[in-house]
Amino acid sequence: MENIFNKLRNLDAYPKVNEDFYNRTLSGGIITLVSSLTILFLFFSEFRLYLHTVTETKLLVDTSRGEHLHINFDVTFPAIPCTLLSLDAMDISGEQHFNIKHDIIKKRINAHGDVIESRQDGIGAPKIEKPLQRHGGRLEHNETYCGSCFGAEQSDDDCCNSCEEVREAYRRKGWAMTNADLIDQCKREGFFQRIKDEDGEGCNIHGSLQVNKVAGNFHFAPGKSFHQTTIFLDDLLAFQKDSYNISHKINRLAFGEYFPGVVNPLDGAQWTHETQNGVYQYFIKVVPTIYKDIRGRTVHSNQYSVTQHFKNLEFIHPNSHPGVFFIYDFSPIKVTFKEEHISFLHFVTNICAVIGGIFTVAGIVDSFVYHGQRKIKKKMEIGKFR
Repeated sequence: MENIFNKLRNLDAYPKVNEDFYNRTLSGGIITLVSSLTILFLFFSEFRLYLHTVTETKLLVDTSRGEHLHINFDVTFPAIPCTLLSLDAMDISGEQHFNIKHDIIKKRINAHGDVIESRQDGIGAPKIEKPLQRHGGRLEHNETYCGSCFGAEQSDDDCCNSCEEVREAYRRKGWAMTNADLIDQCKREGFFQRIKDEDGEGCNIHGSLQVNKVAGNFHFAPGKSFHQTTIFLDDLLAFQKDSYNISHKINRLAFGEYFPGVVNPLDGAQWTHETQNGVYQYFIKVVPTIYKDIRGRTVHSNQYSVTQHFKNLEFIHPNSHPGVFFIYDFSPIKVTFKEEHISFLHFVTNICAVIGGIFTVAGIVDSFVYHGQRKIKKKMEIGKFR
């Protein structure tokens, strides 16, 4: 047993120095104090990093199918009245939505940017008292109202009971409503009077869209859009102008929910131009993103990058009309962000590295200072130090 203990003693990598040979110095005390404070500072720094979360980023192929995309927007047009401003959306699958009104809020603003009125778009219409029938007469007792479409009926059974239905019938025919003053439904609902009342005003429009997760676009245009053959035109009614000022400010544009660290590059973007009559296009590349926080909550959202381009109406299709287009497409790569703590073993490893490293460096510095002082002292004793 004694031989075994002797062999273990021979493996000792830390031979002990007899206390009789200890020599404590002032420089050693200073170095010890500085190194101890450094170790303490680095220890608390590592401990703070251990308590905080770090975000791990991964890139994956997006294999999701059949999902929908929520687009949240808030855009201000200082020179287009709310009644004339319309929102349309379409995608490459063939789905089209014109003059979207669901989940849309419009705010009338004056020249100074002050809000005059806030209303949800397209909610109801004034009741028509004694409306004209298709045959030109008045509604009799127990008679079902069936308003005239003013020549735009596709069959004898078609009815247009509101100004909106008359405009829709005209759009299907590809006609422009130049005889607005003769349409009983529009006069009674006060649609054209609202346009006159809002002359010189601007509009803030905000809300959300739910679209298919395929490439597509949504756009804001002055007028009610309709489809004629393969060309999208604007029915500007009786108030059509040669040019429209499409200057605008994008207060917010987000594809999906908010998550910590997301940056939407178009938030706060503002565009004004000397020649405002044209088509302004934003080409957006949407990157699907998943964010998982430290509590396990998962947010499915998107990030995006954007480029922009303006085209003057003088140099494009003669039937084109001004508007602001947001043309989006999806990246095949999905980004995942995951919050997590540094592992405890990694924390212990860093602490050991800090203590051992500083202790070793401090020992080297102390040895250098101690032997340097001894050599200087000896030279001073023999008179060779100058």
